[in-house]
Amino acid sequence: MDQPILVTGATGFVGGAVVGELLARGYSVRATGRRPRPPGLPAAMEYRRADLGDPGAAADLCGGVGAVVHTAARAGVWGPWRDYRRDNLEATRHLLEGARAAGARAMVFTSTPSVVFRGRPIRGGDESLPYGERFPCAYPATKAEAEKEVLAADGEGGLRTLALRPHLIWGPGDPHLFPRVFAKARAGQLRQVGRGGNRVDLTWIEDVARGHADALEALLRGEAAGRPYFLTQDEPVELWPFVREILRRAGLPAPGRAVPFPVAWAAGVVAEGVWAVARRPGEPPMTRFVAHELAEDHWFSPRAAREAFGYRPRVSMAEGLERYFAEEGVGAGGEPAENAAGRPS
Repeated sequence: MDQPILVTGATGFVGGAVVGELLARGYSVRATGRRPRPPGLPAAMEYRRADLGDPGAAADLCGGVGAVVHTAARAGVWGPWRDYRRDNLEATRHLLEGARAAGARAMVFTSTPSVVFRGRPIRGGDESLPYGERFPCAYPATKAEAEKEVLAADGEGGLRTLALRPHLIWGPGDPHLFPRVFAKARAGQLRQVGRGGNRVDLTWIEDVARGHADALEALLRGEAAGRPYFLTQDEPVELWPFVREILRRAGLPAPGRAVPFPVAWAAGVVAEGVWAVARRPGEPPMTRFVAHELAEDHWFSPRAAREAFGYRPRVSMAEGLERYFAEEGVGAGGEPAENAAGRPS
């Protein structure tokens, strides 16, 4: 492809990995994010700072591109619905309009498995699962709306679209998943929720990036369009034994005594109410959504992605753990190991 590929959210964990994968495959990339150009980007690569909530900015970003990979999103389990709607739904609409106007051929949308959340365990879930209803927080609700619109737009103006649903992304550079667990453990605030045998699956960051590039190439060939696809490591683990293992490796204490799911869920109801009424900053210590995620099975099948565009995870969970702790240099207490100059390695 002679035209550049626009990657949104390029300063984020997933977006940055996707940029690296596309560059490694020889594509020209136009990267965008909300922050100034980060250090370390190839000098020849175009970077534009932009707010995707601005329709004019989105249209300008799409000018001259051949395809769009939209990884940017407002994530989290708490916050004003209007902010999530602007950043997740309205920004996606602006990009769809901009991509069609520019004559782009393809758009890959980074979604989330939580679009099918219904407050029940999911075991080996596939793309036949219906969208959730009455979501308990804004993130899955707005991502579900955005995903529906992306898939409905397939074929309009020659634009082919699909959605990817990577589950619990982890690996070196992860700013959220493991660091949050480590922080809770250091503060003595980590508690097992539920009986502890629930299974989940994760997705290694490099496999996520390869999955995005493979899906984009399939779209450009006229394949795999108009559908969502789950991406996982295809190797579910028991959540709480896994958490205990990463805490052991990080030199941190195991979770405190278990909290029954009904108690955690009720605590989430109360905390959400207090945070909403008092308008407290930050996230509540527990929410209904988090209680479900910590206590129930939620793992998915990547079979459709394998059949549609050859997705195959290359990193096992065991290899991933070894690489994570080796490459992150995590020391005692879950903090990055420091080099002789006193800076993170």
